[in-house]
Amino acid sequence: DTTIVNVALPSIQRALRFSATDLEWVVNGYSLAFGGLLLLGGRAGDLFGRRRMFIAGVLLFAGGSLAGGLATTSTWLIVSRVIQGAGGAIVAPTALSLIADTFQEGPARNRALAIYAGAAGGGGAVGLILGGLIVNYLSWRWVLFVNVPIALALALAAPRVLAASDARSGRLDLPGAISVTGGMTLLVYGLSRAGTQGWSDSVTVAALGFGAALLVLFVLLELRSKQPLMPLRIFANRNRTGAYLLRMVAGATTLAVLFFLTQILQNVLGYSPLRAGFAFLPLGVGIVITAQVTSRLVGRIGARLPITLGSLIVAGGLAWLTRVNVQSTYVLDILPALIALSVGLGLIFFPTTVVAVAGASRHESGVASAALNVSQQLGGSIGLAVLGTIAANVAKGQLVNVRPTRALISQAVTAGFATAFEIGVVIALAGFVLALLVIRVRSPKAAPAALAKAA
Repeated sequence: DTTIVNVALPSIQRALRFSATDLEWVVNGYSLAFGGLLLLGGRAGDLFGRRRMFIAGVLLFAGGSLAGGLATTSTWLIVSRVIQGAGGAIVAPTALSLIADTFQEGPARNRALAIYAGAAGGGGAVGLILGGLIVNYLSWRWVLFVNVPIALALALAAPRVLAASDARSGRLDLPGAISVTGGMTLLVYGLSRAGTQGWSDSVTVAALGFGAALLVLFVLLELRSKQPLMPLRIFANRNRTGAYLLRMVAGATTLAVLFFLTQILQNVLGYSPLRAGFAFLPLGVGIVITAQVTSRLVGRIGARLPITLGSLIVAGGLAWLTRVNVQSTYVLDILPALIALSVGLGLIFFPTTVVAVAGASRHESGVASAALNVSQQLGGSIGLAVLGTIAANVAKGQLVNVRPTRALISQAVTAGFATAFEIGVVIALAGFVLALLVIRVRSPKAAPAALAKAA
């Protein structure tokens, strides 16, 4: 769903008259709801039964998709994307836990999880092509409508093919869910607003301040709660904490690359949505292939080496993208970077998942898997907000005291994106240092679980 909507962003922007910074919220509205509510989704699956919550999440996702396809205003679409994200937040952790419930630990579970990883990565690649086809020959609205029949089919099939899990006594930590989701939303809103209103704007400062306060409140609530949304003891494991941080780094770079390159390809280089979809294909396919190869190596060489090497390769791919300008060509200036990014991200996704879920008790499997996805989604939202603000400020600076023409606007926008990619290099290198200093797993005892969210 992330990739299919990204291809449609330029068409959505024109149809609903989004500004450049507001367009981020088509992506961030989904990501924030998805990331902020994943913990609640994982906990709900543990408490009320995973199959039941899986079906509820799929139906909620279908409702958000239908509403989004019918949107006539930017606000309507963003709200619909938030509903989609809430549905996805229930589906993702329960799906992962259902696999753990259905298959015993060992070769059978590893095969099932490898198929799961392939489906996740393949979905990302298919979304790129399908999004291009739909926008090219139908309408951007159908990138949302297409989810409805698929979701309904899943809801009907689930009771027939998925084992029911027992519900457990307990309660949902609603104050925790509200504080973490509200805090992240305000933080990202403040970062995005700074791109248009500046850092001294009172609303920007208030959003950042209240967002930080809510996140501190979340930590305090979790420390005091008898049944916390996120048991803070899961962070006591050094390697798991490192894996979560590295997935934040990966999420920040991935979402920004998809967002910026979609606009460069269609708005600057003049690609059609279909051609842009095919242009991204090496990224999705490369991640899937690399993740599958890495899954066969991690058991022998450990997780640290591929994670460290992957972070360095991602930094190299982003460094290549800093060369992009209005005269750039796909083959020379974009394709090599996409190949490098696909290899680097494929090396990161699989081993960090192995490290993060290792040792989690069964009754906390939903929360453990949800926390991994939270890291990636919230990292993506924060990264897109920060890099988008940087890109907007650079573009704005390039157009000061000049008469804006289409050529000058394209040049300014591209310069902004190139600067954002430079900051992305720094973020990726921070991940490299983090992997060197924090990750200590060299030869995991358990066979690796192929849970990489390549999409």
